[in-house]
Amino acid sequence: MLLHHHRFEPDTTLYDLDAFRTELAGSRSPVAPFKTALRELQARLDEKFRAGADIRDLVRGRAWYLDQLLAIAWAQHEWPDDGIALVAVGGYGRGELHPHSDIDLLLLLEHDDDTAYREPLTAFITFLWDIGLEIGHSVRSLSDCEREAEADVTVITNLLESRLIAGPESLRKAMRERLSAEQIWPADRFFEAKWQEQISRHYRYNNSEYHLEPNLKSSPGGLRDIQMIGWVAKRHFGTEHYTDIVANGFMNDAELRILSQGQAFLWQVRYALHMLTDRAEDRLLFDHQRTIAEMFGFRDTPERLAVEQFMKRYYRHVTALAGLNDMLLQHFDEVILRGKEALTTVKLNERFETKGGYIQVRSRSLFRERPAAMLELFLLMAKHPEIEGVRADTIRLIRDHRHQIDDHYREDPRHQRLFMAIMRAPGNVPRQLRRMNRYGILGKYLPEFGRAVGLMQHDLFHIYTVDAHTLLLLKFLHNFRKPEAKGDFPVAVALMQQLPKLDLLWIAGLFHDVGKGRGGDHSEIGARDVEQFCQRHHVSPHDINLVSWLVEHHLLMSMTAQKRDISDPDVIRDFALVVRNETRLDYLYVLTVADINATNPTLWNGWRASLLRQLHAETKRALRRGLNNPPDRDDWVRETRTEARSLLQTIGVNREQIDHLWESLGEDYFLQYAPSEIVWQTQGILNHNQSPLPLVLISAPTADMSEGGTKVFIHTRSVDDLFAATAAAMEQLGLSIHDARIATSHNDWTLNTFIVLDSHGQPIRDPGHIEEMRQHLVEELDDPDDYPDIVTRHTPRQLKHFKVPTEVLIEQDPANERTLLELTAPDRPGLLARVGRIFMEQDISLSAAKIATLGERVEDVFFITTKAGEPLTDPERQQQLRERLIEVLGV
Repeated sequence: MLLHHHRFEPDTTLYDLDAFRTELAGSRSPVAPFKTALRELQARLDEKFRAGADIRDLVRGRAWYLDQLLAIAWAQHEWPDDGIALVAVGGYGRGELHPHSDIDLLLLLEHDDDTAYREPLTAFITFLWDIGLEIGHSVRSLSDCEREAEADVTVITNLLESRLIAGPESLRKAMRERLSAEQIWPADRFFEAKWQEQISRHYRYNNSEYHLEPNLKSSPGGLRDIQMIGWVAKRHFGTEHYTDIVANGFMNDAELRILSQGQAFLWQVRYALHMLTDRAEDRLLFDHQRTIAEMFGFRDTPERLAVEQFMKRYYRHVTALAGLNDMLLQHFDEVILRGKEALTTVKLNERFETKGGYIQVRSRSLFRERPAAMLELFLLMAKHPEIEGVRADTIRLIRDHRHQIDDHYREDPRHQRLFMAIMRAPGNVPRQLRRMNRYGILGKYLPEFGRAVGLMQHDLFHIYTVDAHTLLLLKFLHNFRKPEAKGDFPVAVALMQQLPKLDLLWIAGLFHDVGKGRGGDHSEIGARDVEQFCQRHHVSPHDINLVSWLVEHHLLMSMTAQKRDISDPDVIRDFALVVRNETRLDYLYVLTVADINATNPTLWNGWRASLLRQLHAETKRALRRGLNNPPDRDDWVRETRTEARSLLQTIGVNREQIDHLWESLGEDYFLQYAPSEIVWQTQGILNHNQSPLPLVLISAPTADMSEGGTKVFIHTRSVDDLFAATAAAMEQLGLSIHDARIATSHNDWTLNTFIVLDSHGQPIRDPGHIEEMRQHLVEELDDPDDYPDIVTRHTPRQLKHFKVPTEVLIEQDPANERTLLELTAPDRPGLLARVGRIFMEQDISLSAAKIATLGERVEDVFFITTKAGEPLTDPERQQQLRERLIEVLGV
């Protein structure tokens, strides 16, 4: 189907077909001239593309020229009679060809018996392959077409769009008659099948047009969605042009313009992709995004990368197309599938009613006369969860009248009360906010949010645009209200039932990232924005303080859990001093869990869940104890020792043996471990006795625990390079280290604990697997002379092609008499092993580590000292360490 009012006229000057025929006539073999013609034609089309020619002329021009060449090729072969035709179908049948699009051909026979045509058919198809055409072909009789089309909706779809290239047109017409809606696939059945097909396709892309590396063809809002509208209209109306849909009253000129401009943009991007990759490529991968952004004239600015500007334009187009697709398919549903049903109408109030379960206005002039109704509609849907959606005509009216939402509209107290009523509705508020965003209302009413629509961050960590991430975060928050979420998010589900005001959570979630892309700290910018919003909407000062604090500190909990040693009482107290009260803590916890899950589904795992749960519990305990009454470290050590000794004696361990072992461990050991862990480790060390092999203890989370990681405890002589060798050995096992607590007893024995997960982010529970891990680690670590070799052997992981600068931040942790080193670097094979080697080279001792892999980069925190156990305070040594890390890890 053809879009808009563009009239295609082939540019016959692009390639001289008469000269080609003359050359062909004088050539000994036709293969070389055809190959040359195809190559030169594509080169000239590419040249015109780079010069900014209209993409529609290029895509249709390539199809037209290929028609001519195929017709010439057809005439080169001897056909026994007029009982066969060459027909273009599918995208080629629509007259659309990108540089490497599939060339779908139907070799259409009048009768079932193909005996007379087999030889020329084989010769013709072989010839097309010989000249380098990537064809998709089928040989079918009229009866075959009818039978196969009846059985498969994809076949009827492909054959619906057909053009004759060579042979008798009467054959193609006969096929069209046999495939007409009166014969097979009536409009309602066809529409239902195509709609289900689209639902399945969208599901594969998480029903989101906001993908990190979208598929131009198949992602929501992509080219398939445009084609879907055309297929259904063609089947129902028998139309050949989208303008006919306008003439039939199913689409207006403004919508046709959205369709036309969106298709032209996607065609430009697809053409560029094919040209750059020299193949049929529809995935807009990262490297291609950068190149195409530059090709399209985007340039980096201080605020935004060129690639981010380009992708913002992409997302805006596909969002508009996805919304239009929704609206038109619903329109088709009302007319095609439900047109003969007697739909029940229920009056909601003087302005709105439902028809067939969908809400609609009772007067077409409603939004013009009463603009507040654009917000009231969403409030009614929030109050009536049985409403399935908005009727197509009303969606169109929303789009036609949303321009009325301006500063004056936003300052109107009636509108402010309506918006807050939506936020305070008891039902699924995030669903209404998503609808408001889909219909362009949310970004109009909240310009701060509007600026974030289509805003992406070019990395593998944030896999959604800011608006898509925000709405997904709100969806997670709402799901925490459901009992079935308890298995995955037990703490969040429990807290959601206790939070005093959910509207404050929705507001904080909406604003938490709106400051991105505006220069400066996005948390501080968002906090200012939300404070102004709350004041404008007459939120109480107490609630303003809470919401503003949540937005400003929305990263605090995840950063503390992932980068600080939360077994340290001082870290808990410092965190509690910022949080101040349990209400803030509970709101922050659920917001943090939703934020992590909505950023990237691969980030949430049992270990992160365990860290956040521990931080929440320890902070709650500190707040209840009172911030002016921090626990005394001596009391903490004494209580831990007493409880652990009691447990050990209960299971028959000799008190003298216990005390003798503990004398060498130091007080910090009893601050870092819970009594149950001390019992496990003490029993293991004593049972190991005088064995010369390293002691490796491995403990999986208990079966009833969904959170946490597998714990590996290593007790052996403290020697250089042990950490690097351990990290390398764990990589060979396919394990990822998520936490490391490195300690050494007074008599130089290690007390090293690692939290590990498998390659899927899950703890290892299988006893057989655990025993294999234990044996491997014992064998690898039993001889320190082997450590340098172990460190250089590692299991490769896929490298990510991102330019992540290696950054090293060194600061002091005076309370614990050690130095904190924060490392940001590209994820790569053997990274921890390399870090360990550098520490060894620089005479650095490691006391603890926090390991975090975020997309294509790692953000690791190491707590280090000199070999003498002192903080690394010498600026020259710090700089030497920093430069060495950047030198080794930055390549």
